Parts: sequence; C-alpha cells; structure tokens
Amino acid sequence: MDRTLDVRTPESIAFSYELAGLGSRFLAVSVDVTIQTLVMLGILWGLIYAGAHWGSAMEKVSRPTKIETSLAIAFLVTIIFIIYFGYFILFEAFWNGQTPGKKLMGLRVVRDGGYPADFASIAIRNLIRVGEFVAGLYAISAVAALLSPENKRLGDMAAGTIVVRDARAAKLAELMQQPSETAHPLMLSPQERALIDQFVARREGMAPRNRAAMASQIGARIRPRVSRDLQQLDDEELLTRLSAL
Repeated sequence: MDRTLDVRTPESIAFSYELAGLGSRFLAVSVDVTIQTLVMLGILWGLIYAGAHWGSAMEKVSRPTKIETSLAIAFLVTIIFIIYFGYFILFEAFWNGQTPGKKLMGLRVVRDGGYPADFASIAIRNLIRVGEFVAGLYAISAVAALLSPENKRLGDMAAGTIVVRDARAAKLAELMQQPSETAHPLMLSPQERALIDQFVARREGMAPRNRAAMASQIGARIRPRVSRDLQQLDDEELLTRLSAL
C-alpha cells in the first residue's frame, strides 16, 4: 500500500512525497537479490575452477593447516557478506540512495524530512538488514512496514530514513504550470520564488537527468526577466544566485 508524506523544510517549503509501498520494495529487493546471486555464482565458479587446476598441485607441496583453513573460511564469509549486504551500502551511498533494483522500480532512500541520505544512515539501515534477514527472511521487516505510517522497516526506523518514489521532477513541473501572481522586485512571482528555493534545497537528492531538466525548465521561464549579467549564467548557477537574493 502506497502512502504519502508531507514535509516542510526550514525554508518553509512544503513537499509531498509518495512513499514506496511494500510491493514495489519487494520487487526492487528481488532484482537486487538476483544480481547478487549471479555474482555469487560467478565467484563460486571461479573458485571451483581455480581449485580444480591448482588444488592438487598445492596438496603435493603441503597440506593446508588449520589456520589456513580458518582463514579461507573467513575470507569466503567476508565475500558473502560484502555481496549480500555491502552491496546495498555501497550502491545506496554512492549511487544517490539507489540500488539497481530501486532504480528500476523508481525508488530512492532519503533521510526523514526528504534530505539525501548520508553514509552513516545508509550503513545503519543496511547493517540492521542482517538481523532482519536472519530473524525471518525479512518477515519482521514486512510487518513493520505495514504497521508504520511511513512504510518503514526496522532498519529505516533506526537510521531515520524513508524510501520514496523518485518522482520529484514531475511535482516541480506541476508547480511550473501554476499562474503567476504579484511579481517580486526581480520580476519573479511568489510561486517562482518558491519554485527556485525548492529546487535549490532539493537538487542534491534529484537524479542527475531530472536535476538538469528541471533547472533548464525553470531557467527558461525566468531568464528573460532577470538582468543581463544573470542571463550569462548557466541554469543552475542562475537559480542558485536568485535563491540567495
């Protein structure tokens, strides 16, 4: 079940997020698990292939000690952990809150309040994923998400994050269709001022393509009414300058 969340920034700008439902999150995880499984199978195949070619030769030199066997097991466990849990941390931290599965489903992890998720919050939500998986293959997470007004699993509750549908650009585009009211001294209406502030406040959390497209749309609308020196700036620099005035 999809729900919405209304938040208000310190700049007194209201945002409405569509929260990701349990079904879309499950599909995103399914895609990610499929990728992880394929990577794991590839690594296992590589280890088996290497063992078949070099294992017998190494045994002729010396049999592995208990310490060497323990180190090999520890190495394999570490690889499994990185693939199945580090995968989520690395992708969400360095791919703007998305994994391949989330990107395919149009989802994104953000902090409470709609700000981009930082590394600490992403690490916390995904380390708790380990316990959620061990405790019942995410069954507890599913129950928590259904009961939570913000569709949060246990990891989201601990990290202060939410998973939203990545549709901010569409919402900003709707705002651009609103009629202008009384103009600001810079020949900008209150709606345009709010739109500029909204873009600047939220641009770090936008997908690069949506960010560039929205900056271009807003810039094209207001550029004819600003001074000549401001008209020389590119779209995002123009909006940043106007937001600071």
